[in-house]
Amino acid sequence: MTRKLRQLLQLLAFAGVIFLFLFVADARYRVLPNSLHNHLPIHHAGSVITDITLATCSSANPLSSCRLDPDKWHRIEKDLYLNTGWLQSAFVHVQRKQEEQLEDDDKVVVGVAVSKVNPGSSDGEKGWESRSGGLWVLRSAKRHDSDSSRVVTAVDVLFGADAVEPRQGWTVAQLPLQISADPTAWVTVRQGQPKAAVAAKPRVSKNGRFKILQVSDMHLSTGVGKCRDAIGPENRPVKNCEADPRTLDFLERILDDERPDLVILSGDQVEGPAARDAQSAILKFAAPLIERKIPYAAIFGNHDDESGYAMSREAQMSLIQSLPYSLSKPGPDNVDGVGNYYIEVLAPSPSQHSALTIYLLDSHGLTPDEKNFPGYDWVKQSQIEWFRSTATELKAAKAHAKYTHIHLDMAFIHIPLPELGDRENLVVKGGSWKEGVTAPAFNSHFFDALAQEGVVAVGCGHDHANDYCGLRPAAQPDQDSHKKTTHHGPWMCYAGGSGFGGYMGYGGVHRRMRLWEVDTNAGRIMTWKRVECCGEDMKRRIDDVVIVEAGHVVA
Repeated sequence: MTRKLRQLLQLLAFAGVIFLFLFVADARYRVLPNSLHNHLPIHHAGSVITDITLATCSSANPLSSCRLDPDKWHRIEKDLYLNTGWLQSAFVHVQRKQEEQLEDDDKVVVGVAVSKVNPGSSDGEKGWESRSGGLWVLRSAKRHDSDSSRVVTAVDVLFGADAVEPRQGWTVAQLPLQISADPTAWVTVRQGQPKAAVAAKPRVSKNGRFKILQVSDMHLSTGVGKCRDAIGPENRPVKNCEADPRTLDFLERILDDERPDLVILSGDQVEGPAARDAQSAILKFAAPLIERKIPYAAIFGNHDDESGYAMSREAQMSLIQSLPYSLSKPGPDNVDGVGNYYIEVLAPSPSQHSALTIYLLDSHGLTPDEKNFPGYDWVKQSQIEWFRSTATELKAAKAHAKYTHIHLDMAFIHIPLPELGDRENLVVKGGSWKEGVTAPAFNSHFFDALAQEGVVAVGCGHDHANDYCGLRPAAQPDQDSHKKTTHHGPWMCYAGGSGFGGYMGYGGVHRRMRLWEVDTNAGRIMTWKRVECCGEDMKRRIDDVVIVEAGHVVA
């Protein structure tokens, strides 16, 4: 080996060590999968944005970094490539100051755009500053602009060609960032100070009716998603179908046709592995509800926080809770799960008494004990105790006790109760039993608690192709007896799968949603389903069943 060759090899080895050191150092700043979406938009009460930029880095370039000076810049913790870029990452960074800390020569951001050309050429504004990725920033040197409605007070990033921004005061850029990301990345900003979310109070209409739309298993993605088991005209399979647009079109059709008073989102709104940015998926299903000013409440399924890149249940609930018209709540900290709460539906105005109580509980995800109880998790004892104590307190409350009609109680979970799969002891009505019931292998007897506290109906999801209602007979008479069989409530009803991002199959089953109509004057509950099909059948209503009459469960 010659001397020059030896020196060259030593130089390459030294460069390799430096490269490895810098790569590891930069990796410290990369977002870990479990924390990718556990963020809030870059804003703080009373703060304003003074600058925005975009930083790109590559693991092939040891001198590049995806984190700017942390003393000056705050990074929005969303990789614009969603960790799928080959050796490449990019992050939006912002500078911010508390409003009272602004100095006379400070500039504040009053406009943000993504464009291939200077936005000033079309809007007449001077002073637009170019940043990488097609990002343009307009900053004002006037300090008093910090309290105007134009000043940018928060910045966020959404993903997908179908990204929407329904949050109050927020606007998404007209074009995605000019980088080779798939799905596309969009900058969205809030101008002016934050506005409080609209607080909705559900109330029975003057005719005594209250209608609930239960939407389960939408399985929305980041981006448009791909359809699974889609059916088209003449019941033929559909290929090359975009899942989320078709799911959301179905939802909007039913919202406009049925005009529900409340929407219950009963789990698996998000398809965990396909939703690398759950926030973008959540805003998609919230948008049509907010646009129509319909109150809604959400619980989680086993897929909502699935995969290593998932947004935690706590973070998802925090986001959903902050949105307009949302009634969603995380529930008590000392109770297992996220999303154990109840909703009171008031009697017709001006009454302040409760006509209907709706309990919502987290049924969790996969079993914590696969060896002894394989499959899925169950409603825990702390949740059952919370439900019992809450039901007891509400029954004694004046808002219930002084209601002059029949007060009714319902409940919603995602994973079905074990009793819904008991074929030998179940009366099945109003739908089909297409697939095996994937209820928990361990029975925590939540059904018994529901029955003892007088809940008359419980809705669930999870098994997409099942859409029946089941009722347990409480006593079977002798063959020679003339006594009628009594029944043991509550009725248990599947919603059926609504989303094209989730499976269906089983010989060709159309997506569907369940409606519940409560007649408080008669103490009656009727339920039916709406089917997404084809052509004139798009608005088909099927399987009408009266399950409660005069406040009592009926078969």
